Amino acid sequence: MPGRAGKVGIRRARLSDARAIAELSGELGYPAAEKEMAERLAMLLGRSHGAVLIAETPAGEVIGWLHVSLTPLLEVPLRAEVNGLIVREEQRSHGAGAKLLEAAEHWARSKRCRSMSVRSNVVRDRAHAFYLRNGYEHYKTQKAFRKDL
Repeated sequence: MPGRAGKVGIRRARLSDARAIAELSGELGYPAAEKEMAERLAMLLGRSHGAVLIAETPAGEVIGWLHVSLTPLLEVPLRAEVNGLIVREEQRSHGAGAKLLEAAEHWARSKRCRSMSVRSNVVRDRAHAFYLRNGYEHYKTQKAFRKDL
């Protein structure tokens, strides 16, 4: 349906969004209970080093979220990183993701970031095409390692 994105609003997340964010996080492949998400969200809200943005319909339905944060590194000038981005399956390809990304880029510029990066699992071909369409370039392939503490 063309034109749907024009009706989508972007705003900062509120603690009351925890349930919707948790549901969408599950769609992204990272399920979380509402209480757990509320605890995570509470740690992020109001901090100047990151932002959680919400895409919502005019009726107030949360259809997507994006988490962006500053990534201060020694080896490169200050940059921001998209830590997570999801739009509800039935709402994809109508512009909500692009609006979230544009808002995150605006936030990053306001923090004097020189660039923005995003990591995307190798199996997410649709996401890769989305980032390329929005001006991002594939510049590195790497392996990620994790250790439980």
